[in-house]
Amino acid sequence: MDKIFKHLVSYFFIMAGALLASFSVACILLPNDAIDYGTAGIAIIISKLTGMNLSLCVLFVFLPFIIAGGFVLGRNFLLHAIAGSAVYMIGLEVFESIALEIDTEHFIAVAFGGAILGFGLALILKFGGCIDGSEILANIIVSKIAEKTNRNISMTGLLVAFNACVYIAAFFLINQSSALLSLLVYVVATMVIDHFTDHFDAIKQVTIISKNPGEIITWIRDEMHKTCTVMDSRGAVAGENKTLICYVTFFELQKLRETIGKLKDKPFITVSTIDEIIMR
Repeated sequence: MDKIFKHLVSYFFIMAGALLASFSVACILLPNDAIDYGTAGIAIIISKLTGMNLSLCVLFVFLPFIIAGGFVLGRNFLLHAIAGSAVYMIGLEVFESIALEIDTEHFIAVAFGGAILGFGLALILKFGGCIDGSEILANIIVSKIAEKTNRNISMTGLLVAFNACVYIAAFFLINQSSALLSLLVYVVATMVIDHFTDHFDAIKQVTIISKNPGEIITWIRDEMHKTCTVMDSRGAVAGENKTLICYVTFFELQKLRETIGKLKDKPFITVSTIDEIIMR
């Protein structure tokens, strides 16, 4: 019952975050000549250029990323991503159909619209969902690099490069004002997201203390295709233990939590954000 309740809570907050994000885009950003970032930004550009329904554009652009994320990040991520994306598209459809447009001075719209968007996306990310394909793509690339080279890198550079392409496209295909306002939306939204998720695009160091770490080590190696450092340790009360240290992305961390939560022996786990790893 406790697990079912936690799942229901996660879906509730993911859907609430998706509604906030869709409200911000449909009622604040678009009426003030700004767009969302990531794959949603691509969908908005396509919609503006072709006249296609925005929700359908979001579906067509994001669907391949959802499928790829399901293969790489697992079933729970796939279900969370589908729930968040479905509510986001429904929200866009509903908020675009009603006469509710907060049309105000552009800078104020960018500040409040970006903050609401960022808070909505932070809720989605914090509870294991995602409605932006650029984050899934960056995670897949980082995971493959780690698998092939055993090097852990941050998603930050990949996300910045992806969104730079989106804003350059907006600059030339829509107009300069829209691109510059949208860039401010990105800055405000990511600041809010970072505040609530502790830099989700950075590398996460996971420290696991367990008496029987064999199953965890095997899963990290065989399922996540990552390595970890194993050290002998001793607790003042628990006695002899093993301490594991591994490095994962934000989305891989959700998958690791789910797997460890299924173990009978509950290990002690801490998570910290790493700004940089220097490789020799």
